[in-house]
Amino acid sequence: MNRPQDMLKQLRIERRPGAKGARRRKWPWVVGATIALIGLFVALGMNRPVPVETAPARDAADPANASVLDASGYIVARRIATVSSKITGKVREVLIEEGQKVEEGQVLARLDPLDADAQRELAGAQLAATRSQAAQVQAQLREAEAQATRLHALVRDKLVSRAQYDQAIAQRDALRAQLASVQRNATVAGRQLQVAEIGVDNTVVRAPFAGVVTAKAAQPGEIVSPISAGGGFTRTGIGTIVDMDSLEVQVDVNEAYIGRVQPGMPIDAVLNAYPDWRIPGEVIAIIPTADRTKATVKVRIALAQKDPRIVPDMGVRVSFLEKAGTNAPKPVGVWIPSKAIVLPEGTDDKAAARAKTGHVFVVADGKATQREVQLAEVRDADRHVIAGLKPNEAVALEPAKLRDGQRVTTAADKR
Repeated sequence: MNRPQDMLKQLRIERRPGAKGARRRKWPWVVGATIALIGLFVALGMNRPVPVETAPARDAADPANASVLDASGYIVARRIATVSSKITGKVREVLIEEGQKVEEGQVLARLDPLDADAQRELAGAQLAATRSQAAQVQAQLREAEAQATRLHALVRDKLVSRAQYDQAIAQRDALRAQLASVQRNATVAGRQLQVAEIGVDNTVVRAPFAGVVTAKAAQPGEIVSPISAGGGFTRTGIGTIVDMDSLEVQVDVNEAYIGRVQPGMPIDAVLNAYPDWRIPGEVIAIIPTADRTKATVKVRIALAQKDPRIVPDMGVRVSFLEKAGTNAPKPVGVWIPSKAIVLPEGTDDKAAARAKTGHVFVVADGKATQREVQLAEVRDADRHVIAGLKPNEAVALEPAKLRDGQRVTTAADKR
C-alpha cells in the first residue's frame, strides 16, 4: 500500500518551462499601471495653482522709459571736508562717531591746551607790566611838565638861568616820547594777548558746516597736525564730514555720444545697490574737458530726491531721457525685468546680453502662457522687448517653475 507521502507527490503539478513566460507577461501590466499613476499625479500637479509674482510690461514709448543714452558713474559730494586742527597738539577728547550728524560750529574735538594757556598767561603778564610802566612814565611826565611851567615863569623874571629851563623842557619832552613808546608797547602786548587767546581757541576743533561724519581719524592721546609730520605717527585730521544735501552724480560719457547730452536734460538714475529704485534728476553741466586715456567727458547730474540710502561713492547707472516736445523717433516695444525672460538653453552669462530671442510666461485669467519674444538692449535689471509683448501685460518673475498652460495665482487673486 502506498504511503500518504507518495499519494501527495502524485497530486503535485509539475511546472514546465512555459509557465515562467506566463508569469513574466504580468510585468508590462504593472509598469503600465505605474506610468498611468505617475501621469495622473502630474496632471493633478498641473491643475494645482502655483503662486507667482508678476510685473507689468512698461511701454517703451513712455517718456519715463525712453532713454537716448546710458552711462555709469558714482555718487559724489560737492561739499566734503577732512577737519583738522590749525595747530599741532595732543588730542584730549574726540566728540564724534561715524554716522553722527553735526551742526555748523559744533565742537568735534579738543586738544590739550596746556601750552596755549601758558602763552596766554605770559601775554597777559606782559600787557600788565607794560601798562604799569606806562602809568609810571605818566606820573614822571606830570612832574616834569609842572617843573617846566614853574621854570618858565622864573626864567622870564630872570630868577633862574636859561640853561635850567632848557634842561626841564628837554626832560619833559623825553618823558613824553618815553610815554608814547610805552603806550605802543602796551598796544603790542594787547595784540599778543589776542593772538594767545586765538591759540587757545585753536585747541577746539569745530565743524565748518552741517553734515554727517563719515570717518573718525583720531583718538585721545594722539598727536594731530595740519601738515604731515612724516613717520606715520602724526594724524592730519580729526574726521571727515560730508554735506549730504550736496550729493550729486558724476558720470563718464563717451565723447562720441556727448552731443546727445544737454544741460537741463531729464535723467533716470538707478543705484547699483537698489536696482528697482529709479531716481529722477536732470543734467547740471557738462564739464568742458575730456579724459584722453578713457575718451570720456564728465557730466554733473542733480538728483531730485534726497534719501538716506544715497551715500557717497555709490555706483549708479544713468539713463538720459528725451525732453518733452522733441522729434526723436518713438521707441517701440516694452521694458520688462530681465529675470522674467528664459533664454535659449546653453546661453551663458556673457552671451545673455547679446541674446536676441527668448520666451516669457504671460499671466492672464489664472493661467501662465508661454510666449516667444524678441530682445534688444539691457538696462540695469530690465530688458527691452521689441516684439512679442504688449504694454501692461503681466509676466511671471519666476519662469523656471512654470510650464505652458500652468494654472497660477497672484497676490491680486488673494485679496
